[in-house]
Amino acid sequence: MPPYLQYALYKIYFENGSVNHMRVISGIHKSKALESLEGRNTRPTMDKVKEGIFNSLHEVSGIGLDLFAGSGALGIEALSRGIDQMIFVDQNFKAVKVIKSNLANLDLEAQSEVYKNNADRALKAINKRDIQFDFIFLDPPYNKGLIDKALDQISKFNLLKENGIIVCEFSHNEEITIAPFQMIKRYHYGLTDTLLLEKGE
Repeated sequence: MPPYLQYALYKIYFENGSVNHMRVISGIHKSKALESLEGRNTRPTMDKVKEGIFNSLHEVSGIGLDLFAGSGALGIEALSRGIDQMIFVDQNFKAVKVIKSNLANLDLEAQSEVYKNNADRALKAINKRDIQFDFIFLDPPYNKGLIDKALDQISKFNLLKENGIIVCEFSHNEEITIAPFQMIKRYHYGLTDTLLLEKGE
């Protein structure tokens, strides 16, 4: 299929809100259905991308942050695979409602916190709580520079543990400034790239 046609179909698929069937890939809640959001401002992580991310992480534990959470699919996948606690953040009221519904359906509420806030304010609030994370998931709307801004604050507030990992999902044609973090691995899935980052030397 020509790249231009692939891209056109991708935009139709996601922006028209036709994606509303999602599932947990693995772990204690394997194959269980998740609610998703419809509309042009949400772009659920495709199953093959989600599976690739977590296969590269191998095991997850400790505390995590799903910053641009959407339906909460990445954070819920982490909980299913063994992470102890997850904080979900999204500025969209409908997204927060869907996250809470998904957590309730899977009986994961006790291991989760959900906040309606934008990334900037959320990271400032987290900094005041003196929390550091083992895993941080960044999957914002594409091509808006939001990952760069988030990485800058994560570094400024020292929110990543010494052996922690940041997972970034973004458009294949988007340039990401990762300093002062350093790349562990980069993966390419069609029109989506993912980066695994750790603290720099």
